[in-house]
Amino acid sequence: MIKNIVFDIGGVLADYRMQEFLLEKGIDPSYLKRILKASVMNPWWGRFERGEVTEAETMQAFIDADPEIEAQLRLAFTDLRGMLVSRDFTLPLVEGLKKAGYGVYYLSNYSKKAYDECGESLTFMPCMDGGLVSFLVGATKPSPEMYTKFLEEYHLDAGECLFVDDTEENVTAAEALGFTGLVFSGYEQLLADFERLGVNFAG
Repeated sequence: MIKNIVFDIGGVLADYRMQEFLLEKGIDPSYLKRILKASVMNPWWGRFERGEVTEAETMQAFIDADPEIEAQLRLAFTDLRGMLVSRDFTLPLVEGLKKAGYGVYYLSNYSKKAYDECGESLTFMPCMDGGLVSFLVGATKPSPEMYTKFLEEYHLDAGECLFVDDTEENVTAAEALGFTGLVFSGYEQLLADFERLGVNFAG
């Protein structure tokens, strides 16, 4: 029986709007692919989200990956405000699930910098029952350690948890540990999946 709903943040509860974020900073569109390749597609991005390396070390790794665009990389990642923005349905969704009696949690890959600077995407957190972000755990999804530490922290049974993420690999990893998994593709589909799984929610 599902008693707890566990959400990813970016791509589910909040829009991860990297390209729009870069364009709003005045970065020429011709640089977007190079910036993304040097940064979020760089293995150092995962290390940064796990809290293994400093912001300065991470920035230097991005620059080393494409030295010609150092100025654009520094402009892009000096301030992350606006990279993540809470979705309109998020707070009513959280409040509705809690009203229906479910525990509501988050489990997300997040660097400390994003956590500190993207507060506008996290205003729903105080309404939730808790959660973990990767830089506090030292692991990122889909590592089993991320999920097991979450279960241990909140004394939860995986068999009573529904995990919702927009990345299939992360959902598969949760299912391997006993969670019920859902790949998020949109709010209306989420509500249909809730109904299919017997999650009672009138949003």
